[in-house]
Amino acid sequence: MVDIATIGLFLIAATASLFMSWAIGAGSSGSTPFAPAVGANAISVMRAGFVVGLCCFLGAVLQGANVSEAVGEDLIIGVTLSAEAATIGLTIAAGLVVIGIFTGYPIATAFTVTGAVIGAGFAMGGDPAWAKYQEIAALWLLTPFVGGGIAYLTARALREEPIPERQVVLILAAIVGMLLANIEFAMLGPPDGGASIAVTAAGSLPGSTVLGSAAATGAIAAACAGGLRWDMRRGTKVAERHFLLAMGALVAFSAGGSQVGLAVGPLVPLIDDIGLSITALLLGGGVGLLVGAWTGATRMIKAISQDYSSLGPRRSIAALIPSFAIAQVAILFGIPVSFNQIVVSAIIGSGYAAASSGGVSARKMGFTVLAWVLSLAGSIVITYGGYRVVDVLLL
Repeated sequence: MVDIATIGLFLIAATASLFMSWAIGAGSSGSTPFAPAVGANAISVMRAGFVVGLCCFLGAVLQGANVSEAVGEDLIIGVTLSAEAATIGLTIAAGLVVIGIFTGYPIATAFTVTGAVIGAGFAMGGDPAWAKYQEIAALWLLTPFVGGGIAYLTARALREEPIPERQVVLILAAIVGMLLANIEFAMLGPPDGGASIAVTAAGSLPGSTVLGSAAATGAIAAACAGGLRWDMRRGTKVAERHFLLAMGALVAFSAGGSQVGLAVGPLVPLIDDIGLSITALLLGGGVGLLVGAWTGATRMIKAISQDYSSLGPRRSIAALIPSFAIAQVAILFGIPVSFNQIVVSAIIGSGYAAASSGGVSARKMGFTVLAWVLSLAGSIVITYGGYRVVDVLLL
C-alpha cells in the first residue's frame, strides 16, 4: 500500500514533469523538426505545429524508454533522485527553456535538463558518472560538425551538375529507407527493449539473420526510392516537397523519442514506489509534448525557419536527413541530445552550401552557442543551489 505522502510528492514531481514536457513541445521538439519545411514554404506554421505534435506523441511512446532511463538513472552515481530533487530540477530546467521560447533564442533542452539532474544529484551527495558524461560530451561536440558537414555535402550534391538532381533525391530517399529499416521500436521488441523492422522481418525469413536483415533493409530502401520516383510523375519539385514533409515527420517522431526522456526521466527512480510502469510515464510525457506543440511551438518554428537561413526545399532536405540520423543514434545509445543543436547545426551547414552563405546570421549563431553553454552551466549551478536552499528550509 502506497502512503499518501509518497503519492503527494510524486504528484508534485509529475506536475513539474508535465510542465517540462509542455515546454519541450513548445520549444525544441515542437519547433525544430518542421522548421526547415516551413522555411521552404512546404507547409504553414499552424499545420506544422499540429502534425509535429502527433508525431512527437508517437515517438515518445514507441521510442522514449532508452533516454528516459538514462536521464533518470545514469547521470549520477551513488544516490537515487528523490521527488524533491526531481521537482526542483525539472522546474528550473523548464523555466530556462521557457525563457528561450519567449526571447526567440533556442535554449538546448538536453543541456538544461542534464545539467539540472546533475546539479540535483550533486546536491544530494552523489558522484559524477564520468563514463556517461564522456558519451554525452562526445555526441554533443560532434553533432555540429557531423550534422552540419553532412548537410553541407548533401546540399552541394543537390546543386552540382554531374549527377542530376532527380537521381540524387532518389538516392537520398533510399538512404532514409535504410535508416528507417534499422531504427528500434518498442512494439517490435521484447518487454524490456525494442527491435528494428529489419531484425523483425529477418526472424521470419529462412537462413542467416544478418542476410535477412540486409534483405529487409534493401527492400525498404527500394520501396522508399520507388515511391518517390512514382511521385515524380507530377514533377520533381512536387516530389521534393512531399519528401521534405516526410522527413519532417520522421524528425518529429525522433524528437518525441528523444525529448520525452528529458521530461519524464527524473521520475523513473520514483515509479517503483508508486507502482507505475515506464509506459505510463511515456504516455503522460507524450501528451505533454503534443499539447506543447499545439499551443506554443509556432513562435520558435518561425524563429528557426526564418532567422537562421533562407531555406529552399533542397537545403531543407539536406538539413533534415542528418538530423534524423543523429537523433536515432542518440536514442539507440540512450544519450540526451538537443534538437535545437541538431537541427540548427544542420540548417547552418545546408545554408553555407548556397552560392553565398545567404541568410546565415553569424550574430544569431553566436548568441545561440552562448545560450547552449550558459544553459548547461547555469542549470547545474542554479539547481544545486536551489536544492540546498530548499533542503535547509525543510530541516
